Amino acid sequence: MPKIARALVSVSDKTGVVEFARELSAMGVEIVSTGGTYRVLSQEGVTAMPVPEITGFPEMLDGRVKTLHPKIHGGILADRSKPEHLRQLDYQKIPQIDLVAVNLYPFAQTIAREGVTREEAIEQIDIGGPTMVRAAAKNHAHVAVVVNPENYESIIDEMKETGGCISEETCRGLALEAFRHTAEYDATICAYLSGDDDGGFPDKLTLGYTKVSDLRYGENPHQGASLYAGDVPVPNSIAAAPQVSGPALSFNNILDGEAAWSTVLEFDGPACVVIKHNNPCGVAVSPGMAEAYKLARASDPVSAYGSVIAVNRVLDGKTAEEMKSNFIELLLAPGYEPGALEILREKNVRMLEMGEISNRAGTGKDFRRIRGGLLLQDFDYDPYDRTEMKVVTGAPPSDEQWEDLLFAWRVCKHVKSNAIVLAKGGATVGVGAGQMSRVDAATIAVEKAGDRAKGCVVASDAFFPFPDAVEKVVEAGAKAVIEPGGSKNDDEAIAVCEKNGITMVFTGKRHFRH
Repeated sequence: MPKIARALVSVSDKTGVVEFARELSAMGVEIVSTGGTYRVLSQEGVTAMPVPEITGFPEMLDGRVKTLHPKIHGGILADRSKPEHLRQLDYQKIPQIDLVAVNLYPFAQTIAREGVTREEAIEQIDIGGPTMVRAAAKNHAHVAVVVNPENYESIIDEMKETGGCISEETCRGLALEAFRHTAEYDATICAYLSGDDDGGFPDKLTLGYTKVSDLRYGENPHQGASLYAGDVPVPNSIAAAPQVSGPALSFNNILDGEAAWSTVLEFDGPACVVIKHNNPCGVAVSPGMAEAYKLARASDPVSAYGSVIAVNRVLDGKTAEEMKSNFIELLLAPGYEPGALEILREKNVRMLEMGEISNRAGTGKDFRRIRGGLLLQDFDYDPYDRTEMKVVTGAPPSDEQWEDLLFAWRVCKHVKSNAIVLAKGGATVGVGAGQMSRVDAATIAVEKAGDRAKGCVVASDAFFPFPDAVEKVVEAGAKAVIEPGGSKNDDEAIAVCEKNGITMVFTGKRHFRH
């Protein structure tokens, strides 16, 4: 690389730019700049040439056109190894530009603001910036491109060591970072504009994610792992929630935390969810959060040890007192009262502050990786409309049974298939999760419940292919069952309920969770 003689500096994020430009100027580098950056540099006493002095054109169209001109891009894109390129620059009186320091309009920050309009978002779609960045990155054999203010210091240090030059290796690394920067930027815009779609699935999927942190390891110690957050902000996201206490999060903490949080969002009233290995082992609703926690933990107190817990109300001191005798891996709540924080910090509990709940439904699409591809689907949304459900046995549910049936149905949606959930009084009493046969899931749920199964209701995430699982829960004392229906053997399951005076409700909707 030849010595850096001229730098174009035009940044939206002005962190460190004055110091960077001042150091460049001190080494004899001519600074060219635009709009707001030029004003900041001038105010701080850094000599800079405004872009219009090179192009001969003023900034136009409310700043939409500033650097889109051959006298800028020719100076960036010329291949210095080709005499003909240099001859054309000389003939057209185009100055060479050796360093481009550019970062882009704050599109992601703009759309993260509450109440931002579409027009405001559109104006933050940068055009000239990405064009300069890509031009410089393409020509990185001759031009250095800097998109990250964190690189300013190392670049200055290198130039001081080399008499004003930047190495080919450094320029290659800067170019890679620049292309990644513009790719992420465009992905964020694409994701935002996709929100205007009719809910369909795009032919080309573009995803934009930014690393939040490295994790100690993945699901197991021999696996590396990191956490990434989507570039389009999502309310109440575990990826963006501040950690207010406890050791660093692990890969499994985050997975279980997501399971806990998505489950607790199902409930409008005070609710507590206890998660173990991605499955709810205890869920309860109650007028008081402390009571909800006690009921949820009582569902399976053995499994609750070392669990991940979520609540949908600001955590109070009374609930924290109840929790402190349990070993909790991670706790998620919209917020924490000072007394609750003090109590649980003494126990070194990991705590995430999820913020005021603003959106209970999943946003965007749900996707999972397969080898060589991705599966994309809509989030599993259910309005839980009783009028769409069908009572298929003679005895309709009582009001109390309806409440428990809908509660169990909400919980069952978040239990790995095959899933059977037993509930009573707004709390789970037995959960059978992830079994290969539905009767095995029912057997486990009944064993977990023990005597508490008497008078309970039962939810099944999919239809009963045979009556054996229904017989199992009826023998245990269940008084009402909710399931999707749709099996060729529905009549046999209904007959078991009719024979035993049990209510059965068909929802018409399945909730597999693989």
